[in-house]
Amino acid sequence: MSVDELSEMGPVDYLVLEFPGNRMTGEGLPLLLDLVERRIIRILDLSFVRRDEDGSVRAIQLTDLDGDGELDLTVFEGASSGLLGEDDLQEAASVLEPGNSAGVLVYENLWAAPLAAALRRSGARMVANGRIPVEDLLASLEAAESDSPRPTAA
Repeated sequence: MSVDELSEMGPVDYLVLEFPGNRMTGEGLPLLLDLVERRIIRILDLSFVRRDEDGSVRAIQLTDLDGDGELDLTVFEGASSGLLGEDDLQEAASVLEPGNSAGVLVYENLWAAPLAAALRRSGARMVANGRIPVEDLLASLEAAESDSPRPTAA
């Protein structure tokens, strides 16, 4: 990828999605594919790892997730930009509970690419970013509701 191509990219994020007991149903795959087809995201890397009960880590190949006899991940074949290395997969697997597996996804936010490129051209640079887990949002909302005064009956 050239410097010019990189300067036009949107923000790049990663996810490590743990599947307890290695139960991958494939239910999310059509939704992921929809995001790609609508050009909201572009998958740069998609890999899977497993942490065995003894703590050892290994890459896993997925075939038929939903039992319909078809290879569900063929649309993502070749989704490897080289950004994810063996060390990254080992680190991702280190947060897994033994006996679980994970999908490791690196993706570009295509929806934000024009804005990000314009900001970079104007000299802006990202100095911090982050994510707020939904659980934290719910806890904050519940705390705010419990702290707010309740209306009294007149």
